[in-house]
Amino acid sequence: MKHEKTLSDTLANNRRSSYSGVSMCEDDDCLDAMTDNEPQIIETLSSAVTTILGGLGENPEREGLLKTPERVAKSLRFLTKGYRENPEELLKKAVFKESYDEMVLVKDIELFSMCEHHMLPFFGKAHVAYIPDGKIVGLSKIARVVEVYARRLQVQERLTQQIRDAIQDVLNPKGVGVIIEAKHMCMVMRGVEKQNSVTTTSAMSGEFISSPSTRSEFLRLIHNRS
Repeated sequence: MKHEKTLSDTLANNRRSSYSGVSMCEDDDCLDAMTDNEPQIIETLSSAVTTILGGLGENPEREGLLKTPERVAKSLRFLTKGYRENPEELLKKAVFKESYDEMVLVKDIELFSMCEHHMLPFFGKAHVAYIPDGKIVGLSKIARVVEVYARRLQVQERLTQQIRDAIQDVLNPKGVGVIIEAKHMCMVMRGVEKQNSVTTTSAMSGEFISSPSTRSEFLRLIHNRS
């Protein structure tokens, strides 16, 4: 008779397989890191998903759904891992003194987030620029800040501002510019069902607001695909 892993078995195996906060298990649904109370959190989320399945008229006990609550629970923990990360601390790990004082732009940063109103995905690209004032930051950390804030329940407007504010607060540059272009599944697969709609938001500070030429350069560089 084939042995079926229970939720408690899986959580125990995953926990034994993690080392220094990095998961070593082979299951695709494993979390990147296991906290002390992670099994309890997964158990609570799994129970809620089971209730939802029943409310939808499904049978949570049928074969195809037996592990769905656990999978959804782990997926949600991954998709909201930004709550357990501090973007400003990430930035501070790679700040360097530098005299460079022209615009730094990292564009086309892929992002995936979840709308807090319907808990459906929205995804697209972020373009982030700043003008240093004696300090620069490692380029990967800019993408990391986008990732941390995106991996939370969000609205695009707030996400755009949070990215700007984190960079402004840590680097205190002459200005920061952030533009996000995203497609929202809550508008595509439900509601008005407008499949080609794209939402654009912007948040700027310093010279990106006070200097039209700086803002124009930012927009030109974003749309320059050559």
